[in-house]
Amino acid sequence: MKHWLYKSEPEVYGIEHLRRDGTTLWDGVRNYQARNNLMAARIGDRAFFYHSSAKPPGVAGLMEVVETRVVDPTQFDPESKYFDPASKPGDPRWITVRVQYVEAFEQFLALPFLRQTFTAKQLPILARGNRLSVTRVPPATARRLLDLTGSTERS
Repeated sequence: MKHWLYKSEPEVYGIEHLRRDGTTLWDGVRNYQARNNLMAARIGDRAFFYHSSAKPPGVAGLMEVVETRVVDPTQFDPESKYFDPASKPGDPRWITVRVQYVEAFEQFLALPFLRQTFTAKQLPILARGNRLSVTRVPPATARRLLDLTGSTERS
């Protein structure tokens, strides 16, 4: 099992939305490296839910990948802000995953705390200039994050 970190703005779609919905398609990713990370995910992988563009941003919860290599339907919807006119149904550019709610963390880990606790090598979102919405989390870092959040999950 791998661990990932998926970023979303909580006012658009946050951990509480996922708790309510149970599952969701992680759509709207429009960066090739982030898309490739989504394509590398496997069923059963865990993803830390990171609230971005929040005050403060930080790790809010955990989800599980329950379906992989799903064609992102927003690329074909002219009404969507994620519409990609160059993407064709027979040759889609944007592939994603479906995730399922696991838990909202008792202890929210705010970005300033993450910066004090981890290096950019341990937690890639801390790297200067890294704006990727989907990144891999090394195993030792994932275990530490789970311990720090008070998670009931154990990797």
